[in-house]
Amino acid sequence: MQLSELLGAITTIDSQGVPDLEIEGLAYDSRRVKPGFMFVALKGFTLDGHGFINDAIQNGAVAVIGESFQGENRVNENVVMVQVPDPRKALSKLAANFYGHPFESMNLIGITGTNGKTTTSFLLESILLAAGARPGVIGTINYRSPEQTWEATVTTPESLELMQALRLMADSGVSDVVMEVSSHALDQGRVEGCPFRAAVFTNISRDHLDYHHSMEAYFKAKSLLFYNLRDRGAGGRTRAVINADDPKGKDLAMLTDVPVVTYGLGSGCNVRAELIRSDRTGLTAKLMSSAGEMKIRSSLIGEFNIYNILAASTAALCMDIEPKAIESGIARLKGIPGRLELVANSRSLTIVVDYSHTPDALVKALTAMNTLAEGGRLITIFGCGGDRDKGKRREMGYAAGKHSDLVVITSDNPRSEDPEAIISQIEEGIRESGLKKLEDLPKNRLAEPGYILEPDRGSAIRKAAEIADKSDLILIAGKGHEDYQIIGKNKRHFDDREVAAEAAS
Repeated sequence: MQLSELLGAITTIDSQGVPDLEIEGLAYDSRRVKPGFMFVALKGFTLDGHGFINDAIQNGAVAVIGESFQGENRVNENVVMVQVPDPRKALSKLAANFYGHPFESMNLIGITGTNGKTTTSFLLESILLAAGARPGVIGTINYRSPEQTWEATVTTPESLELMQALRLMADSGVSDVVMEVSSHALDQGRVEGCPFRAAVFTNISRDHLDYHHSMEAYFKAKSLLFYNLRDRGAGGRTRAVINADDPKGKDLAMLTDVPVVTYGLGSGCNVRAELIRSDRTGLTAKLMSSAGEMKIRSSLIGEFNIYNILAASTAALCMDIEPKAIESGIARLKGIPGRLELVANSRSLTIVVDYSHTPDALVKALTAMNTLAEGGRLITIFGCGGDRDKGKRREMGYAAGKHSDLVVITSDNPRSEDPEAIISQIEEGIRESGLKKLEDLPKNRLAEPGYILEPDRGSAIRKAAEIADKSDLILIAGKGHEDYQIIGKNKRHFDDREVAAEAAS
């Protein structure tokens, strides 16, 4: 694309250079710059791209976008240097321009909230497939279309990778893209300018306070998805789909300019659930809406999943999908990687792996497991990630202690932190719950409830499997679908499901 055409999408403060250069590609990582590329210098959480401008030029950048050019990054006579007020927002517009606004040929559905985004995205994808659509998904587990799958490095990619993925999807005939939209992505403008046909709010509870620092800032970031919604398409069909049972639901409804459609269990909700039944085989319910009643049968376990089913169903109704397709799509989905996922094993133990890594998500998972326990013990294995919100560790320890018969506190992804220090912070909450510390697990059944410390996650899972019998439930929480563990700077293969299956063999 010609530089002059590319720059037409952004606001510039100053520019120097030849305006009719041919730009071969975009990059915000200097190591990915190739001859003929434009480099966009972004200020990150730990690094500033302006410090890598010279590296980008050495790698072949012919144009640079930045906030300022001073010192070592002074204007280069051989390179087009374009000063902009916000390089990150500029990148979003440049990427959309460079890849030909791929979203114009597809419906975009954005899902945000603390918990439930991934499950809701899988449900909506299944509903769209049942309706005969060709959906794509961008989310925590992976980015995928009917033809191919990409590895997900983050829940919502940077705007450049997002537009690349959307272009691939558009070119392969994808009709609808279901996108998990994280608070980081909203705060950093990664989805700036994306014309969402529907935006879905699942819920909000404590998470990512290492980044946002307060719940107010966290909610403000989430609310941007709704604040920026605009009526699009024939007759203005854009809708805000909001969980009315969440305390923040009303606040969100006040922030958006598009029609709001609510879901929940209350009689005032536009789409609501009745006659909910939950057991170890899944969920049944009746959904009530202006489009008619829907009889729901789902393989997802845990009564809290009714909210994810409601969110996906309400979004589907806003997309003019027939109730029969919604019923069919929900019934077709048999499970979701790392979301209350049952682990098959030769001893027929009930082992469940779940991604719950926030206090609210852990309470919901524990409550679901207790409902399904049928008189057996609930054994919970979990840890907390390092270099992340430290305040939630005590809360999660308290929740595990209150709802479990046995807790094995272990490591998650400790990263650069001392695993023992993280475990100690979790233990504060366990002690507050009243659960007693055990020196080790007995070889037979527990005489009384308690907890142990086992920093090695593999050993923690094996110890729990050794003491469990068929009447017990084992919940391995925190990592879900992840197939790695980060200790220090080392990332090694580790999959809770694989380790649990082997431990129960």
